[in-house]
Amino acid sequence: MPFEGGPDPNPPTADHILDWIEDSISFLPSFPGDPYNSHEINSDHWWDQDLIDATSLNRSPILIPDPPAPPELSKKRKQPNNLTPQPTHQQRHRNQAETLGGEENNNNIAAQGTQRKTVATQKRPTARTNGNQSQNNNAHKDARWAEQLLNPCALAIAAGNLSRIQHLLYVLHELASLFGDANHRLAAHGLRALTRHLSSSVSIPTTGSLSIIAPTFASTEPRLFQNSLIKFHELSPWFSFPNSLANTSILQTLATDPNPRRNLHILDIGVSHGVQWPTLLESLTRRTSGPPPLVRLTVVAAAENPPSFSAGPPGDDYPSRLLRFAKRIELNLRIDRIENHPLQALTPQILGVASREEETLIVCAQFRIHQLPHEDPADRTEFLQRIRDLEPDLVVLTENEGDCSCCSCGDFATGFPRRVEFLWKFLDSTSVAFKGRECEERRVMEGEAATALSSMAEMSEGKVTWFERMRGLGFEGEGFGEEAIEGGRALLRKYDNNWEMRSEEKGEGCIWLCWKGQPVSFCSLWKLPTKKS
Repeated sequence: MPFEGGPDPNPPTADHILDWIEDSISFLPSFPGDPYNSHEINSDHWWDQDLIDATSLNRSPILIPDPPAPPELSKKRKQPNNLTPQPTHQQRHRNQAETLGGEENNNNIAAQGTQRKTVATQKRPTARTNGNQSQNNNAHKDARWAEQLLNPCALAIAAGNLSRIQHLLYVLHELASLFGDANHRLAAHGLRALTRHLSSSVSIPTTGSLSIIAPTFASTEPRLFQNSLIKFHELSPWFSFPNSLANTSILQTLATDPNPRRNLHILDIGVSHGVQWPTLLESLTRRTSGPPPLVRLTVVAAAENPPSFSAGPPGDDYPSRLLRFAKRIELNLRIDRIENHPLQALTPQILGVASREEETLIVCAQFRIHQLPHEDPADRTEFLQRIRDLEPDLVVLTENEGDCSCCSCGDFATGFPRRVEFLWKFLDSTSVAFKGRECEERRVMEGEAATALSSMAEMSEGKVTWFERMRGLGFEGEGFGEEAIEGGRALLRKYDNNWEMRSEEKGEGCIWLCWKGQPVSFCSLWKLPTKKS
């Protein structure tokens, strides 16, 4: 489905970069260090400035408290006239042990009480803490109590241990909340994923707090969906960091093109939903040689069983906003959207790829290729082979750093803890980014991230396996330019100090984004060997 636009003969004088989001929302920063990185782009913040001030975070010792009530409910709840004494949190656990029975259950609960006392004496690292973040992460592993309930429950489900399943689900129901800290939220999302996985013969208790449906991209109104994406980019580098690396590397590739007047064709196999491209499009107009005669953006929409963050809500029309923006900056832009085509079924004819003499072809694959079936890695290799057959000038490959080089993550007992680990990093970093405050945009992003828990093929295999695939197909790693590296460092300085980037000193280009010393994702560049004449 093509969308076309051309130069606007009467460009407005207003701040045109806001037009693609209908002049009501601030936009994410341009390339850090870019002389065209105008701070005016971000001057019109549409949310409370307190969300992004530089105040220190309030960090108290980690306990396992009662799950908090939703903020809206806690404000409106009235005190009843006749008060009935309610059991304490410890009494509820004791009653639970007596109800379920078994020495194992009592020992488990006693161990949890001991753990809470131990953890309470520890200090949590603040957002300003420097030093060995990996050591800090391991030192506070005990504070991540939600994982210590979810992962054993997954093992019990795999083993068919009904009594242990019932016990752990009961505890999770007591502690889970979509309005608490990262542990409470992880417990809530994990519990929802576990109950979906269980057979219908297992009796599952219900609570009021879990009756609240966690929003996802597909269930969100388009306006809130776009607001959530943009606000998240402002507060977290989870996506904005690899987007910045990709965009700067695309400009670097064009700068070395012997024929700067070729058209530019970008194959977008990503999760940005248009948010990645305005800064790149504007930078193209700033080139000394001028913008390409035509910029083509071919968006490969998510097919069935989409991975997290890839499927937007019905009615979201970001191509029209991008085209309006392109007219304002006098850039000739065409957008094609490929729908209902599995990645491994894409062909040059479907993608509309032209000859190399006509266009520079860039493939930007970010957080999407791992959606191909995990139990059959050959599908991923087949797709990359199709990309190679296109003979692109540059391939940007960004994936979650899953620290997995096997095919066993498709097994529930093995894969679920890896996905829990992934979601913990997201929820922990998001809690810091939003400074613990509740808002609709935060709930949308967290709800979408939590869909990873229910997908057997969600976890990426990690950098080593992806690099072996690319090399096996004849690709060669391309180093990142200084502009991209310095831009990445400058971008991370705008976020919490727990974020950091790591890069390989020599050889194939690869840059990791890390949270508290642990890799979250990697971004890599690939080119085909230069043909000898």
